[in-house]
Amino acid sequence: MPAIRADFTAAAWVVPEAFEWVSSPQGGVGRVMLDRVGDEVAVATSLVRYAAGSRFPAHEHGLGEEYLVLEGEFGDEHGRYPPGTYVRNPPGSRHTPFSEPGCVIWVKLRQFHPDDQRQLVTRLPLPPPDHGTVSVELHRFQREVVTCIIMTDETELTLPGVPDVQELFVIDGAVSWRGRRLGARGWLRVPVAEGIEVRASGSARLLHKTRPAFAVPED
Repeated sequence: MPAIRADFTAAAWVVPEAFEWVSSPQGGVGRVMLDRVGDEVAVATSLVRYAAGSRFPAHEHGLGEEYLVLEGEFGDEHGRYPPGTYVRNPPGSRHTPFSEPGCVIWVKLRQFHPDDQRQLVTRLPLPPPDHGTVSVELHRFQREVVTCIIMTDETELTLPGVPDVQELFVIDGAVSWRGRRLGARGWLRVPVAEGIEVRASGSARLLHKTRPAFAVPED
């Protein structure tokens, strides 16, 4: 499988209008590959869609898995996860995922620090009724930081450059970036030291991440 948006020294983005769903090796499961380095064992960021009643075989996450449930219900032997649930399965964890009603999740694979062993299941905050921007930190380990950012009333957000890669995923609503509209489920990644400036179109919820450069996976 060819690398996808694998040049981490350049900005990369995918708008929902350009999504290309491709079948995974497991029946009933499709993917939009946002970035990817590796074959089926890959450092990857994807949208994954489970058809109703589909499931994946039991497997281990050697370098961790994190995901956000966007619609439907995702589940495994450890629990059931409705929309707005953010989950981190640390390196070495194992599960057998499935979805009875079907679901869509945003998922990142093999991007944990090996020592980050925190198991996390949490719900995202909802947009507040008043004007402004609110940031709620979901997870922090060394230089990896995961934050839910809530923007209201067409507010602007400036995220300065840091010594790491930064990513934004639009959970709901829409933002504009460099004249481009990133609607719900749009994704943006900028390289080390480059900042991000966006403006909400109305209100929006975003997932923001900073993380060090990844290691190429071992098959």
